[in-house]
Amino acid sequence: MSGNAYAGGHDTRFAVVRYGNVMGSRGSVIPLFLSLVSQGKLPITDPQMTRFMVSLDQCVDLVCQAFEDTEGGEIYVRKIPSMKVTDIARAIDPAAEHHIIGIRPGEKLHEQMISAEDSCLTYEYDNYYKILPAIDNWGNENRVKGGRKVPPGFVYASNTNAEWMSVEALRTWIDANRGMLGNV
Repeated sequence: MSGNAYAGGHDTRFAVVRYGNVMGSRGSVIPLFLSLVSQGKLPITDPQMTRFMVSLDQCVDLVCQAFEDTEGGEIYVRKIPSMKVTDIARAIDPAAEHHIIGIRPGEKLHEQMISAEDSCLTYEYDNYYKILPAIDNWGNENRVKGGRKVPPGFVYASNTNAEWMSVEALRTWIDANRGMLGNV
């Protein structure tokens, strides 16, 4: 984000968008689980593991929002539902056995997109949060644009999220996006 400090005299502005599990992407567990359905067993890292769930369209919407809104240096976080990994597995194959494989090095049990440390710079909007730059002289008072300050210590994490995606909602999404998911 410090690239904004070097962009003086230019129209270039840098901002960041942050979101969780892009459903159906290469990094998503959904295509993996779909490819393993015929085996009757799905690998589960940890039964308590949660992830944020976001569609590609929602990702694009957040990028467009950031383009329209940014002054430079902000971090935009889309409001999206969470799911337990076991519920993702149930949505894909309710009859499959869950084989617990354990957390890999560096993997987190829950996703956290806004930390308590960021709460003092975070504002809430209808569909997203915006974390303002931590640099004092960047005119943050002009960046708020109608947002509501989050409470001190606010954390946006997949395990404490107020919005949860149901198994049926994920099944509906999978059925509607089979073409994007390839041959699985």
